[in-house]
Amino acid sequence: MPVQKRSAERFERLLDACAELLDEVGHAALTTKEVARRAEVPIGTLYQFFSDKEGLIGALAARNLEAFLERVAARLEREEPEEIPGVVDVAVEEFVAMRRTITGFGVVDFGAVGRDHTLDPALDNNTAVAGRLRSLTASLSGVEDDAEWELAIRVALECADSVLRLAFRTDPQGDPQLIAECKRVLNSYLSDRIRSVETSRRAR
Repeated sequence: MPVQKRSAERFERLLDACAELLDEVGHAALTTKEVARRAEVPIGTLYQFFSDKEGLIGALAARNLEAFLERVAARLEREEPEEIPGVVDVAVEEFVAMRRTITGFGVVDFGAVGRDHTLDPALDNNTAVAGRLRSLTASLSGVEDDAEWELAIRVALECADSVLRLAFRTDPQGDPQLIAECKRVLNSYLSDRIRSVETSRRAR
């Protein structure tokens, strides 16, 4: 991420242009040449920031993830949910809101379909996202931020990913019933895992 103001502005323009083109032509047809042209930035400047198209996509996915985490954290601070259903509602609702309003988010949210290591070369996309969410959710749900909770968040994220993809495949705005079912599945699973962990602790 560039520090100088002019470079930072070009960097953001390139990501904005990338997002616009993703909505228009999709991931496969996207080219760095067209991104640079749309952003009105020399192609050489693009390659100063990004090694290739996948580097550009990775930076967009990372920006999307940071925006999502900021939105979730702001709502959690404002609403102060005391139990896991409130946390689930916020996370799902903010993802849905971004899916409906953020340019390019339907093609590249926190990673591109078929590209499992967009955010981190060592981790698949959902594992990388789960790592960012685990400490935030652990503090609010009253569980230890340990390996068990990491696994629970990982499984919950995989479930959410599948159901929300289905919700937006059948409805451009997201099928309300499927979004509600996503919340139901996550609430049931995570609440059960919390109870299981608490029972295990008491038995020690």
